[in-house]
Amino acid sequence: MDRIPILKLGGTLIVTIQVDMHDRLALALEEDLTAMIARTGARGVLIEISALEIVDSFIGRMLVSIAAVSRVLDAETVLAGMRPAVAITLVELGLELTGIRTALNVERGMALLKARLAGDGAGYGSDRDGLED
Repeated sequence: MDRIPILKLGGTLIVTIQVDMHDRLALALEEDLTAMIARTGARGVLIEISALEIVDSFIGRMLVSIAAVSRVLDAETVLAGMRPAVAITLVELGLELTGIRTALNVERGMALLKARLAGDGAGYGSDRDGLED
């Protein structure tokens, strides 16, 4: 079975989803990411999904589940690069991305996590990250 690579950069784990997600791959990602957070003590998780064209309800729930498990393990999750069509689909499905911060791109997502790791909380508590392009 294919696996999605997980890279470690400082205290952050970076996942770039470049393939169409199917249920088994999403479950494997959750398992692999959970193990890596526990093994490395990572405090941040950045999941980059700009290549995803379609997200169904199961994949949406898996993203929420990954964020919840990460939070229990003391890691903040940021979802970066969501396409407008994916955002519309998630809203239409009634899925709330509870516990997941979102960013327009990887740069903004990393800035959110960097602020979290620095402990200053900059950008948290609002729907937008407050950064300018």
